[in-house]
Amino acid sequence: MHAPTSPRPVASKKKSRKAFWLKQLHMWHWMSSAISLIGLVLFAITGFTLNHAADIEGSPVVSEKTAQMSPALLGQLAGAEPANGKAVLPPPVAEWVEANFPVRARAEAEWSADEVYLPAARPGGDAWVAIDRATGAASAEITDRGWISYLNDLHKGRNSGGEWSLFIDVFSFACLIFAVTGLFLLWLHAAKRKSTWPLVGAGLAIPAAIAIVFIH
Repeated sequence: MHAPTSPRPVASKKKSRKAFWLKQLHMWHWMSSAISLIGLVLFAITGFTLNHAADIEGSPVVSEKTAQMSPALLGQLAGAEPANGKAVLPPPVAEWVEANFPVRARAEAEWSADEVYLPAARPGGDAWVAIDRATGAASAEITDRGWISYLNDLHKGRNSGGEWSLFIDVFSFACLIFAVTGLFLLWLHAAKRKSTWPLVGAGLAIPAAIAIVFIH
C-alpha cells in the first residue's frame, strides 16, 4: 500500500510563485516611484498654483533689446524668402539671433515685404524678434512673468519643446505603473488592513460626487 502524496510541494510552489510576484510588484513600485518622485512634487505644487492662479499673480517684466545684422547675414536672409510667407530662419541667421537675444530661433518666422517677425514664446513668458529686411536692424521684446508662471507652463507643457513633451510622456507612464502596482499591493495586503478598500472607494466616490453635484 502506497503512502498518500504530501501536499507540501504544491503549497511550496504556490508560496514561491506568490513571493516572486510580490517581489516584482515591490521592485516596479519603487522604481516607478523613484522615476516619478520629482515630477509628482512639481506637478502637485503647480496643480495648487494653477488652481489659485488668480490669487498668485506675478508681475511681468518687459525688456527690449536691439542689434544690427551684418550685410552678409542680411544677404542670406534675403535669399531665403519663402513662397508662402512662413519659414524657419536660415541656420546662420538663427544662430546670430540666439547669440544676440535670449530666445530660441528655431520656430517658424513670418515674412513680409518689410520685415521678418519671429515669435519666440517660452514657459513663463513671451518674446518676439523683428528684423528689418532693408537695413538688417533687429529688435526684440522679452516678457518674463516669473518662476511660478514658468513652472505652471511646464505643468501644461506650454511652449516647452519636444524634449519636455517626451519627459511628460515618460513621467505619465511611470505614474501609471506606480498606481497599478500600488493597487495590486493594496489588494495583497488588504486582508490585514480593513480600511484599505473603504479609503480606495472614498478616493473614487468623493471626486465623482463633486463632479456630478457641483460641476455643470
